[in-house]
Amino acid sequence: MTENEKWEYINELDEELLLGGVTLSEWTTFLVKDAETAFCYGAYLSSILACQAAIESHLRYDYFNPLETKGWSFFDLIEKACLMPELKIELHELRKFRNKWVHINDPSNDDDLLERPNYYQMELEFFSKKTIKTMLKLIYLNPLI
Repeated sequence: MTENEKWEYINELDEELLLGGVTLSEWTTFLVKDAETAFCYGAYLSSILACQAAIESHLRYDYFNPLETKGWSFFDLIEKACLMPELKIELHELRKFRNKWVHINDPSNDDDLLERPNYYQMELEFFSKKTIKTMLKLIYLNPLI
């Protein structure tokens, strides 16, 4: 996908998923913009990480009292939020994929990454695209009509 095609993809998701107005915190808005920008410019891992941060920010803002969630992990936020089971599954998939990249047990074990960089780049691109959609599903879930 070209940069323009990626922006078109995001615009199409907005048209599909946004059924009214939404109220977002400024933190969430900033993180969503950063996630989308990273995706469109090909910084796929950065996009995934920013999506996760935006989702976490939105869950704390829209579903809980921020003091109540102090110390809660992303797992806790997903589990305790009143969300559709399908969306929780997608969020846990994001959490697990993100953990694979953030919590690397042995950074010296990089042979496969060096031998197949295109595989990993394609995997990140695919998952970034999917994660953008999951993020937008969540932040547009409760529209103000």
